Amino acid sequence: MYDMSTRERTLALVAQGQSLNSVSKTTGISRAAIRSWQARIEPLPRMRQTLCSLCGPTAEPPRNQAAYAYLLGLYLGDGCISPGVRSGYFLRIACADAWPGLIDACAAAIEAINPSGKAHRVQAVGYTSVVGYSRHWPCFFPQHGPGKKHDRRIVLEPWQQAIVDAHPWAFVRGLIHSDGCRITNWTTKTVGGVRKRYEYPRYFFSNKSDDIRRLFTSTLDSVGVEWTTLARGSDPFNISVARKASVALMDVHVGPKY
Repeated sequence: MYDMSTRERTLALVAQGQSLNSVSKTTGISRAAIRSWQARIEPLPRMRQTLCSLCGPTAEPPRNQAAYAYLLGLYLGDGCISPGVRSGYFLRIACADAWPGLIDACAAAIEAINPSGKAHRVQAVGYTSVVGYSRHWPCFFPQHGPGKKHDRRIVLEPWQQAIVDAHPWAFVRGLIHSDGCRITNWTTKTVGGVRKRYEYPRYFFSNKSDDIRRLFTSTLDSVGVEWTTLARGSDPFNISVARKASVALMDVHVGPKY
């Protein structure tokens, strides 16, 4: 979903003579979307923000709070919401095919939160989209909005924060499963004149959104995990957990992707 100003700026680039491929690379907007705007720039009625006919102006928190905390982490990392038919929405979580256990866990979380109890999988090149259809996704994930997450504010509603506070490890697990990993680092030390190699585990989390990284680190603080920021150039996109006690905590409650 893109607002009118974004659509107008994008079409202005096309009007200047730039190719759809060039404009798509510059803006990050798909060529299919740009072509559709050339035919109709106004958002379709079903794409406009309306109150849920069942929830009204406020959403009722999902009953399975642990599953929701995990799904919230997945959504903030690799999820998106797009309009469907009959005032409904599709929630899509992109999961790498290298981690079939993660795909199963994601599907189980969507089934637990989706009022219909359904989720299905759509195969793509190198990854699987786990998809659920419901009119309630914008209610459950009010962070949904036009454009990329790192280009807008991401703040939890009080009821969401209460769930994260009650199930912090499920939230951390979802964030790690989406935009994190557990790796083995190594270094060398000279002991008694002999150069030896030492290996140690470390967790990484990478996300361009300052707000999402802040949600991750504040939750780590709440469970007693020590972390540091590793800048990539001048961009502090990476959060590292390397201290032995903290890695041990993460291993108990999160573990590597599977």
